[in-house]
Amino acid sequence: MRLEDIYTIYLQHPVISTDSRNIPEGCIFFALKGEHFNGNTFAAEALKKGAVYAVTDEDVSDDPRCIRVSNVLETLQELARHHRRQFTVPFIAICGSNGKTTTKELMQAVLSSHFKTIATKGNLNNHIGVPLTVLSIPHDIEMAVIEIGANHIGETAALCAVAEPGYGLVTNNGKDHLEGFGSIEGVRQANGELYEWLRSCEGTAFVNDRHSDLLEQSSGIQNRILYGTGNESDYKINPEPHAMFATVRTYAPEMIIQSQLAGNFNWENMAAAIAIGKYFGVPDEKIKSALENYSPGLNRSQVIRKDNTVYIVDCYNANPSSMQLAIESFAAMPGEKKGVILGDMLELGSHSREEHRNIIDLVKTKTFGRVVLVGPEFGEWKDLLPSVHFASSEQAREWFAQQDWDGWAVLLKGSRGYKLEKILDAGSWKLEDGN
Repeated sequence: MRLEDIYTIYLQHPVISTDSRNIPEGCIFFALKGEHFNGNTFAAEALKKGAVYAVTDEDVSDDPRCIRVSNVLETLQELARHHRRQFTVPFIAICGSNGKTTTKELMQAVLSSHFKTIATKGNLNNHIGVPLTVLSIPHDIEMAVIEIGANHIGETAALCAVAEPGYGLVTNNGKDHLEGFGSIEGVRQANGELYEWLRSCEGTAFVNDRHSDLLEQSSGIQNRILYGTGNESDYKINPEPHAMFATVRTYAPEMIIQSQLAGNFNWENMAAAIAIGKYFGVPDEKIKSALENYSPGLNRSQVIRKDNTVYIVDCYNANPSSMQLAIESFAAMPGEKKGVILGDMLELGSHSREEHRNIIDLVKTKTFGRVVLVGPEFGEWKDLLPSVHFASSEQAREWFAQQDWDGWAVLLKGSRGYKLEKILDAGSWKLEDGN
């Protein structure tokens, strides 16, 4: 079947499912394959559950509702690209090592205060998530914000070819996914693929002037908007000191904007959202209100109070760069009773041993009253400082529940695989109001 014909069917049934366990009535099921699964084997089941069509790349049924293609994933991506080309509204892509999801959420908050805006849900930012995000965009949208995640060179370029953004922002280059990228140079190359896309389509790049590597990589892009602390920036934005929450000062007009995001390092994420909001004409008072009312979720820079203990919950993901920022920011916060719970950083490949040792060396320079390490990588270095070590979050939870945490501030930081939030009693969490 031709792509145009599949698109006609999609317009009549604009809900896509790739999971046979979740089949909304009237959806189109795309039978994707993976290392440990083959969606083709579930096509008939999806149809029985309410899918109106199943797109397969194997002969699984003579049911006329099965649409046979040569490659299901490629068809999904091509369908998304075709849908994207029906729009003339701004598509803004975000990639980078740290802060891209938080920046995306802040950007959506700012833009949606003035425009009908859609953005990537959660972290659906990979080779499947990006086309699903694009295909979820309704025709009356005014702004689209697409998060792009990558763990190997070439992936950012491939996802740009699906979303075809006319605007883009790289948050930073850090030590993420070193197993796939190979080195920090590989990280820069991968993130730089967004700049290469913008060059090729004469797009617009938003660049943080605090990062010399981003300035260098984006040089030559005709439409380049600078934001940050430099006097020559298009949008000057400075960090403001605050004991707990990321806070910035903007100019023209001059405003102080205090977020509910724990950790002053989040000021750069705020600055990106402010710059894009201003560029697209969002009124200043709406920008301020959107950022101050945004409440973080997904275990990202959350401040949570339980009884008389304050938790900084930043354990959705971790890499050496974000781990360092979180530890240093937490150490600078006021308070005498502070503890850290650190989970292993994953996907570092041959760099893992060295990077975990570097974090241990950093922690040794701080005056934390308690250090809890979770996972085998940190476990290798547990004797280098006073600490307790556990193989898993479940084991750590038993110990944690027996300790007196009255009056303490505690940072939880680790990769998603360890789900450090399990250590806490989630049922009694209470989000801080930011005051």
